[in-house]
Amino acid sequence: MSRSGADLALLMLAGFRSFADQATVELAKRGYDDIRPVHDFALHSILSGAADASQLGRAMSVTKQAAARTISILEQRGYVMREPDSEDRRRMRLRVTERGLAMLHEGETIFNEIRERWERQVGAESVGALENALRLFVGTDVVRLDAPGWAARVLD
Repeated sequence: MSRSGADLALLMLAGFRSFADQATVELAKRGYDDIRPVHDFALHSILSGAADASQLGRAMSVTKQAAARTISILEQRGYVMREPDSEDRRRMRLRVTERGLAMLHEGETIFNEIRERWERQVGAESVGALENALRLFVGTDVVRLDAPGWAARVLD
């Protein structure tokens, strides 16, 4: 058993990746085979107020061009749409569509199912203890769905 900080960091990253990969596979089985984790981050950023490619790029720590590409993909797949800004009709704002909201809801359900599976594997107390320890380490204000940073690469 390793005691190095690097191994712990990689193990936490692998836990996140395992969770996200399982959710992506399950979403595909439920009819959302065109979604990647970056798309989820983008949709949450839009729901949090990112109204255009510049704002989405800042929220996701990517270039405006990468954000515009993600928007284009999401728009083509029916997860977002552009609509006139209510305050400035010359501007277009991003809006998550009903399909996008349904996918996000389904994703939340899947994450809960994965958590329950993990609880069956190691016990609810162990998962709860892990969650509590991670909250102590990262704090309550640190986790933001609209700022994934390193995880925001654009995938087709």
